[in-house]
Order: sequence, then structure tokens, then C-alpha cells
Amino acid sequence: MGIFDQLRSIFSRTESDPALDIVADEADEVDEAGGRVERRSRDRVNGREGTRVLIIDDSPTIVAALKKILRSAGYVTLEALDAEKGLEIARKDNPDLIFLDIVLPGMNGFAALRLMRRDPLTKHIPVIMISGNQQSAEQFYANKIGADDFMKKPFSRYEVFARIERLLDHLRIPRRQDAGQTESEPA
Repeated sequence: MGIFDQLRSIFSRTESDPALDIVADEADEVDEAGGRVERRSRDRVNGREGTRVLIIDDSPTIVAALKKILRSAGYVTLEALDAEKGLEIARKDNPDLIFLDIVLPGMNGFAALRLMRRDPLTKHIPVIMISGNQQSAEQFYANKIGADDFMKKPFSRYEVFARIERLLDHLRIPRRQDAGQTESEPA
């Protein structure tokens, strides 16, 4: 069998062939019948208009991209290029959500997250960690110390909103999924 015949046989196999199972893009979903649903075929659920999001990243490009994406959906953005300034803004302005880069000048994102989780003024704020490092160890550690979600760079507009949507409560306000609260404590 020649190379072209081999390629033709590979591409002519049906999707049901387990040898060709392709992991769906995490942005895609699966319907009740087990088929893939195009990610753009369902309506996005946004946070309510005016939701305040703090972006802490040392890359002006990432900050500008997130700012543009979020503002296009009616979010209000606050920005900081380092963790120290980000912590100051978080304590003073009490944002509804924080995007926090891991690699920052001075204090890194892990240290900043630890301080946020210990501070009564910021411990309730959901945090989505972002990193250009593709190591799953970073994601595990971020989740272990209190991150509510993790997003790898580069990211798409869709992924930004999918991460936010996971954190929205019934009032479309971002909430911590496991904030260690008891049932009697308010969310």
C-alpha cells in the first residue's frame, strides 16, 4: 500500500473509529446524543452589566486584549501591571472577579493569591489564574491554593467568557465555587 493509499484510508475512516477519537476542543460541548455541539450554537451567558473585573498582568498586550474583550460585553475593567498594585486595587475597589497572571515582576501570582485568600476584604472574590506555561503542575497548585479557575495563554474570546460563565450565580454575578462557606453564611 502506497503512502497516498494509507492517507486515503486514514481520512476515509468514520468518526466512530476509536483509533481516530479526537478530544473535543474544551470550548465545544456534547449534546444528549453524544454528538459535538458547535460552541457558537448556544447563547453565551454574560455577567450582569457593570460587573467589575480586575486584570493583573505585566503584559500590556494581555491587559489590553482582556480589557477589550470584557468591555465589549459591558464589564467594567480595572488594571494592574504587578501584584502589589493589583492587591491594592482589589482591597480598595472590591472587584467582582480577578484575572491574575502567575508570572509577575516582584510578587508572583501564587503569593498574591495566598494573600487574597487570607484577607477578609478579598477572600470572597473569584480568581481566574492565567499563565503562558503549559505545565499542569501550575494549574494544580493554583487550584490548591484557592484559584477558582485556570486559563492558559494564548486564550480565545470564547474561553474568557466560558471561564466567567462557570462562576456566575443565578443573578449573573461571579461567585467562588468553593469558598469554604457554610450554608448559613452568605455567598
